[in-house]
Amino acid sequence: MMPSSTLRAALAAFALGSAAFVAGRASAPSPRVFELRTYTTLPGRLDALHARFRDHTMALFERHGMRNEGYWVPVDSARRENTLVYIISHESREAADRNWAAFAADPDWVKARDASEADGKIVAKVDRVFMTSTSYSPQR
Repeated sequence: MMPSSTLRAALAAFALGSAAFVAGRASAPSPRVFELRTYTTLPGRLDALHARFRDHTMALFERHGMRNEGYWVPVDSARRENTLVYIISHESREAADRNWAAFAADPDWVKARDASEADGKIVAKVDRVFMTSTSYSPQR
C-alpha cells in the first residue's frame, strides 16, 4: 500500500500538471477511469524500468486504448531509487480489463519485457488503484 503522503503528492501533481488539458473540455464529469499504479523495483533496477517505459511501454499503452496521464518518482530518499508512480486512464472500468488483456498478449510487449529483463527481473511489486473523477475535479 502506498503511504498516504506519496498518494497525496502523486494526485496533487497530477491535478496541477493536467490543468492545461482541462481548458476547453466540457464541464460534465467524464466516465473515464483513472488508474494509479506504483511500481517498486528490485535494487538497482529503476533505470531499466524507466527505459522500458520510455522506449516501449508508453506507446504500447496508447496502442491498447490506455491514455498516458503522467509519470513521477518520489522525492523522499527511501523510495526515489526504486519507485515509479504513474497514472493512465481508460474509457471505462470494463475497457481497462480489455486494454490490459490486449496489452499483456501483445507480442511487442512480450519482446520488450523479455529484452529489458535479460539482466534479471525489474519489478518487485505493483500496487494499483482505479479512480473516477469527482464533479469538482479539474481533471475529468
